[in-house]
Amino acid sequence: MRAPSAIEDQLPKLVTPVPGPRSRRLARLLKRHEAPTVTYVSEKTPIFWERAADANVWDVDGNRFVDLVSAFGVASLGHACPAVTRAVRRQARRLPHAMGDVHPAAQKARLCRRLSELTFARWTGGRQRGQTLLGNSGFEAVEAAIKTARLHTRRRGVIAFEGSYHGLGYGALEATSRREFREPFADQLGRFAAFAPYPRKKFPARDEAEEARQLRFVEERLHALAASGEFGAVLVEPVQGRGGEVVPPPGFLPMLRDFCDRRGMLLLVDEIYCGLWRTGRWFAVEHSGVVPDVICLGKALTGCLPLSACVGKSDVMAAWPESSGEAIHTSTFLGNPLACAAALAALKAFEEVAPALRLMENGADLLAALRAKLDGVRGIRDVRGIGYLFAIEMDADAGVSPADLCDRLLAQGVIAIPSGPKNEALALAPPLVAPRALLEACFARVAAAIRQ
Repeated sequence: MRAPSAIEDQLPKLVTPVPGPRSRRLARLLKRHEAPTVTYVSEKTPIFWERAADANVWDVDGNRFVDLVSAFGVASLGHACPAVTRAVRRQARRLPHAMGDVHPAAQKARLCRRLSELTFARWTGGRQRGQTLLGNSGFEAVEAAIKTARLHTRRRGVIAFEGSYHGLGYGALEATSRREFREPFADQLGRFAAFAPYPRKKFPARDEAEEARQLRFVEERLHALAASGEFGAVLVEPVQGRGGEVVPPPGFLPMLRDFCDRRGMLLLVDEIYCGLWRTGRWFAVEHSGVVPDVICLGKALTGCLPLSACVGKSDVMAAWPESSGEAIHTSTFLGNPLACAAALAALKAFEEVAPALRLMENGADLLAALRAKLDGVRGIRDVRGIGYLFAIEMDADAGVSPADLCDRLLAQGVIAIPSGPKNEALALAPPLVAPRALLEACFARVAAAIRQ
C-alpha cells in the first residue's frame, strides 16, 4: 500500500461548488439518455467521478472527496489498489477475455481453488473443500445459491429476513423484503420466499435478556414456516447491509445453523457486502464460528471489476449435474480473466494487509468516539457497527433526514449514503486501509453536521 501523506493533505478541499459546472452538464446529458429509474439527479447531486486513489475521489470539476462508503463496499483495499491495478494491466496485455464455460483462462481455475482454500477448506481443517459458481453481479451469486438449494433439497421454498437486500434479479428480488423494489414486479415473482424477523444486537452494551427474547421469537417463526415442508434453505446476511448495517445478536447464526440441521435445510449466507474483512475478519460468519453450506461473495472480491462467487460445500454442490457440454448455469463473461486476475491480487493483498490493520480494535474505537460525539443529540436512535461498518440511525426529531445529510456532507467533501428500509440511517463503510486519523477527522465532520 502507498504510504499515506499528511492527514491535512487528505482532507477534502473543494475548488468549486458541489456539484460543479462539468458535473451539472454531465447530469443533464445522463438524464436525457439514461432510463429515468437509475441515477437520481437534483440540484445537489450527483458529482461525476474522474479519478480515485486510496480513500480519495476527485470529480470532473477538480473537487476532492473522502469516500466513506468505499464505492458501495467495493474499494475495501482503497481505490486503485496498486497490487490489483498491476494485475489488471498485466492481464489486459495478455488475455482480456476467454470462453468461460468452454475454453476458460487459467485464472478461473486458480481463483476457484483459492476461494475453496479461504472458505470450506480453512473452516473444516481440510476435511471439506468448496466448489464455486462464478458470476458477474452479486445477485447472480445469490440466485446460484438459491438454485443450489433447490437441486440439493428438492424443495422450492427459501426463508429470508425482513430488511434483507439480496439484489434485483427476479430470483434474488423474491428473497429481498424491500417493498419498493418488489411491488412493481410482484405479479412476476416466483412466490417461493417467506420472511422472518431479523434480530438486532443492542448497542453500546448488550442486553442478553432482550436478545434471547428476540431469538426465541425468530426461531418460533422459522419453525412455523418450516412446518409446511416446502422450504429447503435459509438465506441470510450475517450483518445486514442495505437494511441499515444491522448487527444481529451473537447467538443468531448458531441458532440458524441448528435450525437448518434439524430441518434438513441449507444455510445460505450472503456476504457480498459484509465479507472480506469488512467486519474485521475474512468473513462475518467467523465471528460466530458457524460454517454455512453456501457463501455468496462480491463487491470487494476484485476491488474494481464485476465478479461474484457462490461457494458451496463440495457435497452440496454435487447436486448440480456434471456438464456434458452445455452448462445449465452460465454466462458469457463467466470467469472473465481480467476480473479473476483482479480477485486473485485482491485476495493476496487482503491476506498481507488486513490482519495488521487491527480492524476490530480500530473499528470499536471509531464507533465509541462517534457515539460519544453524538451522545444526547436529539433524534439519534442508534449508533452501531462492527469492524469498519457503521450506521447512525435517526428519527424525525433529528431535524434532518439521512438523505439530506448526505447532500450536506457532499458539499463538505465527504461521501456517505443513506441506508435502511426507510432510509432512516446514515451508512459509513470506509476503505479498510484509510488512515485512522483521517477517519477520525471525517467522522468528526459527520457528527458536526448532524449536531448542526
